[in-house]
Amino acid sequence: MDKYNNRETIRKTTFWSTFFNKTKDGKSIFSFRMKRWILVFAIHLLFFLSFFIDIQTLEGTLNGSRFLGFHMIDPFTTLEMFLAVHHLHINIIIGVSTIIFVYLLVGGRTYCAWVCPYGILSEIGEKWHDTLVAKKIIKNRKFDHRVRYIFWVIFLTLSATSGYLVFETFNVVGIMSRAIAYGWSVALIWVLVVFLMEVFFSRRAWCTYICPIGTTYGILGKVSALRIEWNDNCDHCMVCHDVCFENQVLEITKAKYDKQREEEGIKKEYITGADCTLCGRCIDVCHEDALKFDFRLKSLV
Repeated sequence: MDKYNNRETIRKTTFWSTFFNKTKDGKSIFSFRMKRWILVFAIHLLFFLSFFIDIQTLEGTLNGSRFLGFHMIDPFTTLEMFLAVHHLHINIIIGVSTIIFVYLLVGGRTYCAWVCPYGILSEIGEKWHDTLVAKKIIKNRKFDHRVRYIFWVIFLTLSATSGYLVFETFNVVGIMSRAIAYGWSVALIWVLVVFLMEVFFSRRAWCTYICPIGTTYGILGKVSALRIEWNDNCDHCMVCHDVCFENQVLEITKAKYDKQREEEGIKKEYITGADCTLCGRCIDVCHEDALKFDFRLKSLV
């Protein structure tokens, strides 16, 4: 992408061009999308190799794993287990504490953009969906993103009342993670169904409206240290809104807040919305360099 000379909206940009950015002096560098995809593939390659050739580096799946002997347990899975059996083993407590600590530092929903394997499929589906909308083959359907909290409560309630991890039956993230680590299963048909729903019905529907895993990490992300910082270089072109996975978090980039900022002398703000995945797409397309990653605790170091 050449953000300094083009407006890199989803419709105007080819999918493969989004893996590289051109700097102001014309050099080609990896975009944040490329960096994210490399990390996702690397994580799941370690899962695969740890099982098939027993390298014992990253063992297990995204629900529960060990990295170099350290336990790591997904927070939503932990909540399900506790509500289902009313008891947690010490290794689970240690594992979930480790994960919570890490994501309090690097941003809760970074899991969705930088770790989750379904996220890659969803990005492909997003491009196909937008192409079909542009050609007026399908309609663009959007719903209130807060419906995810209803699903979050429903899935936890089902665990509490059934004594079973109900969500894991059709959790596309868990299905993909297990398939990568241990081999394919017919459950992948459900992943295909969800993917097709996102292509033909609603852009990134699973991630935006349903997945309680992302919702749980979003709660952590609200107070996490790593955030996207906005500055007043912004010219309110709104390209960042077009490419953002969860563009409601970019409300502060709208021009309607300029007068208030000018009165209060505000030149920088953090994007603190719980739904921000810190995917970096807004940074990749901002031609004014008005957005960047910033570590909020650096002033204390």
